[in-house]
Amino acid sequence: LQLSLSYPNATINVFSRQQPKKMLPNVIYNSINYQDETSIEESALIASKDKPLDMVIIATGILHDGKLMPEKSLKDLSAEKLQRLFEVNTIVPLLIAKHFLPKLSRETKSIFATLSARVGSISDNHLGGWYSYRASKAALNMVIKNLAIEISRSNKKAIIVGLHPGTVDSNLSKPFQRNVPQRKLFKSEYSTQKLLEVLANLTSKQSGK
Repeated sequence: LQLSLSYPNATINVFSRQQPKKMLPNVIYNSINYQDETSIEESALIASKDKPLDMVIIATGILHDGKLMPEKSLKDLSAEKLQRLFEVNTIVPLLIAKHFLPKLSRETKSIFATLSARVGSISDNHLGGWYSYRASKAALNMVIKNLAIEISRSNKKAIIVGLHPGTVDSNLSKPFQRNVPQRKLFKSEYSTQKLLEVLANLTSKQSGK
């Protein structure tokens, strides 16, 4: 919705597992299977069939799912949790980058952005815990850095970044909102608006950050 309002003349391709209830006039809805690389590759071809891409935003991610909850200590760790969170938070964005980065515009500034998280910062980790989520987001941050280095050799105008949306009032944060100050719990519309402002003001010097 925010992209549609901010760029009313743009063609916006949205890829998701389910079609949204509310349709927007300048948005084209497409289905995708994030766990199938062929589906990701086909999505990149669909999005770029008419012209190169100006912006790619990856908004996928997982913190908890049913009985799968963040670890408070080592005893809560399991290979299943690690594999699931790394698949969604690290591997999927990297495979999307593999197929979408070559489709970015080379004539004008283009942006490839993925949602990361502050808890993926190693230097900012003062509480510990949440092993799978922290590690998968830290790995994603390394992926972002790698991608920025590689694409700078072939597309000088491309910018690759990770975005921290803050703590958004959503299903992802719902079980962990009790200790979040009210002014630090953002509505999705507010967070999205601020993220788009960040994207609009990016320069090549910020690629990889």
